[in-house]
Amino acid sequence: MKLNVDNVNISSNSGPNSFAAKLLPHLVKNGVEITPESPDAHLCFIESPRSHYDAPMVQRLDGIYFNTRQNFERQNHNIRRTYEMADGVIFQSRFNEKLISKYFGPHKRYQVIHNGADLEAIEKAPAFNLTKYENLWVSAASWRPHKRLGENVRYFLEHSGAKDIMIVAGDVPIKDRVVDDKVRYIGVLTQTQLYSLYKRCQTFVHLAWLDHCPNVVVDARAAGCRIVCSSAGGTKEIAGLDATIVEEEEWDLSPVDLYDPPVIYFDRKVKNTFDCDYNIENVAKKYIQQIGLLL
Repeated sequence: MKLNVDNVNISSNSGPNSFAAKLLPHLVKNGVEITPESPDAHLCFIESPRSHYDAPMVQRLDGIYFNTRQNFERQNHNIRRTYEMADGVIFQSRFNEKLISKYFGPHKRYQVIHNGADLEAIEKAPAFNLTKYENLWVSAASWRPHKRLGENVRYFLEHSGAKDIMIVAGDVPIKDRVVDDKVRYIGVLTQTQLYSLYKRCQTFVHLAWLDHCPNVVVDARAAGCRIVCSSAGGTKEIAGLDATIVEEEEWDLSPVDLYDPPVIYFDRKVKNTFDCDYNIENVAKKYIQQIGLLL
């Protein structure tokens, strides 16, 4: 199969692009030729600048805008146009599909394929040398208000042992940091450095509100971390059956102020009922199968 890929910049560390950087080599490994020249099909990430395609096009959707602090209808305009033009759609979570179907209407042909982790790259990454610490917790994100940095740290402080340490990766302004002797802020890491960190930690905390399918959770789980996450959004779908799910009220999918998340109560914990195959090799095969159905 000859496949053209639209709207991808693998040098970017944004969620869609970092996932594409993992996916594309495994598509090639499974016999796909990535080329813009006379492709059999097109794979478009999120939105397309084109008005039409000369071969079947599959749209891979991360999510859509619904934040009332922004002009979300304008932000969604080209995503929706691409959605309506697409011959098929790949959603990255059931939550993602439910949300977008409400705003754009159900698509005639779609599949939910969760994000995957590059197990080989994780295996090759050397674990951080942090031998003086016994039990390490970690949290990593592109920190914005709905990622709930403060709640992540508060959960750790309320549930950790006396000698436990939490490491926070990502760009956190000093004014937003929760200062405690048990919390370490280490800034932005490369993908390989994140793998190395996850391999040394036991617990990954991700209490973000209404995340769709965060790559950091898939990677941390694949590296051996137990996940703590919110029930709100799609994170629980990739967190694993051994995850700790902090239950929140179900969102009705109406537009909302994303940057003003509700109070989360840590005593509302439930067992996770979701699981998924997070091996990027198998994820790539699912992509090939879904695209192949259109040919």
